[in-house]
Amino acid sequence: MVDQQQNTKKYAVDVRIFLATMTTAMVLAFGVGVSLGPDPIVPMDIEAQFKAATPEVQSVEYPASGLSDVESPHEPAGQHLLVDIKGIEAAFLDSEARLAEAMVDAVKAGGLSMLSYHCHKLIPAGVSCVGVLLESHISFHTWPDEGVITLDLFTCGPKSLLPVVADVERLFAIGENTKTYWSHELRGFRLNENTTKSTNSYLADTSDLGFWVMSPLDLEVKEQIVSVKSPIQQIDIWDVLEVDDTPGHDDALKHNLQPGDPRWLTSEIVTPDRLLFLDGSIQSISTSEKEYHEALVHPTMFSHENPRRIAIIGGGEGAVLREVLKHNTVESVVMIEVDEMLVDIARKHLEGMNNCTDLIGRADVCFDDELVTVVYEDSHKWFMDRYGSGKETETKFDVVIMDALDPEDGGTISQDLYSNADFVGALLSSLTDNGILVSNAGVAPTIHDPRADLGVFSNREHFINLFEEAEETAAIMVYEEAHCGFLEPHSFLVVCKDVKCRGRWQRDNAVFDYDVYERTVRTISKERPMIHYDGTTQHSYRAPPKAWETVYCRREPKPFECDYIWLDDAKEVHDYDFDEEKSSFEIEYEKDGETVDSVSARVDIPKGSYVLPNHLASSFIISDGSYDNL
Repeated sequence: MVDQQQNTKKYAVDVRIFLATMTTAMVLAFGVGVSLGPDPIVPMDIEAQFKAATPEVQSVEYPASGLSDVESPHEPAGQHLLVDIKGIEAAFLDSEARLAEAMVDAVKAGGLSMLSYHCHKLIPAGVSCVGVLLESHISFHTWPDEGVITLDLFTCGPKSLLPVVADVERLFAIGENTKTYWSHELRGFRLNENTTKSTNSYLADTSDLGFWVMSPLDLEVKEQIVSVKSPIQQIDIWDVLEVDDTPGHDDALKHNLQPGDPRWLTSEIVTPDRLLFLDGSIQSISTSEKEYHEALVHPTMFSHENPRRIAIIGGGEGAVLREVLKHNTVESVVMIEVDEMLVDIARKHLEGMNNCTDLIGRADVCFDDELVTVVYEDSHKWFMDRYGSGKETETKFDVVIMDALDPEDGGTISQDLYSNADFVGALLSSLTDNGILVSNAGVAPTIHDPRADLGVFSNREHFINLFEEAEETAAIMVYEEAHCGFLEPHSFLVVCKDVKCRGRWQRDNAVFDYDVYERTVRTISKERPMIHYDGTTQHSYRAPPKAWETVYCRREPKPFECDYIWLDDAKEVHDYDFDEEKSSFEIEYEKDGETVDSVSARVDIPKGSYVLPNHLASSFIISDGSYDNL
């Protein structure tokens, strides 16, 4: 075919012939290359090639007798330890041999059994290792350039992994400015009821200790101060500091922080919180315990005209005792604490909570004050032996303060204290005729709570019911404090044997402030003895929040007064007004030359009408005769 414009010739070629020719040529060329080329360097045996590229697994042999000592069979549960360390020397993190040695040593230090391990040096840098343990496994990965290692250790069985943290830090934190973060979790399913109550159950993430200390991986400080099992309970004290904590007032004074100092925005100089846990339940926080203990003690002490003899149930840290000793009316204090070891530990590690050095006329350590008698005995037994049914004891108390476990914490201690009618009777019998009792009442309710006797707060509801049913009870108040440092507001219960205490409870702010001035011990520092409590604080306690009313009105049968929370618009309302034309009532102060106090109706009031609803919104007291007349 000839192209007229280009004056060139084009030839048609069958594409099938072309492809066949090219394929044949390529096959011949490959064959010639293989036959004439050098011998292959890489073995053609695929299995041999894989083995050559895989480092040898290091095995550790244990005698058969050693394996039989391991508890068996295990539940489907275990413990998981996560450790992150930064600031480590790069050379260490890039050395497979040194890291493998550290891993083996860490396993041995933890009392665990290494069966085998495998490490792999990565390119360009870094090492990954995994070790198979008789108990489960250990693994880690390193980033030499960043100075970081992340390690995790999982074991089955009851042996605690907490001691391993120090060994891991000692063996892997190689460098001058290393920082370790760690987290401990209980994993799996604990099917045996006895196991759930074992030594490790208080470490579960459902416990306060697990939530506040064990689980968080981002705490800047997480230091164990005390962990001991007393004859009564597990006692744990930890220092913790969150990464984003910033300096408070005391830290600023201590380090003389000035405006513009960059340390205002970091946790560099922040004092860690010291936390006390009993059986895994949080009891006190060093930076907010004063707000809690002031809220527990002072509203009741100032609602009594002259509190001289005081009894404290619990309070092993000494903080309740410290607050009581701030009152100059006090003549004697009996503190009944079941756990002597807790008091000994508090003296050494919680000294700020039992420090009375600033109170003029008090001992340096509150426990040692001459007014104080500390009794190491079960408080339930102590009160029953002295004030139980049929007991006659001359010495009675003006105020009894219960600083025991929260009612919702459960256990035999809570059952004995909050669910025993005989014990409640003994408490009331221990009080003078105008005596007052105050008790920690646990987490404050919310409007979403179920009927109180059905939910987790049933112990508290039963405790309140017992006082409501007691003939000696003249008044009950509940209040909340949101500044205790806990995750939710805390609540308190006050029980009075004389109705006059309700009037004192409702006094004006200024009157409480005057009492605080008149009735508290002077301080060496010239500072006020209380940092949180005053008349304004008391004012916030006078009326309980809405949630208390909501939960109260969910009782069955429904309390009659709950029908009067809202008024029926269809009914007549008859109230008192200073304007006589608007008022349905009149008040007389004098009649026939004599002083009287009387309220009488000025108009006919139909049956079913609301009478004095504005006044009904507040508490008032009428005589039995007046009630019968109504």
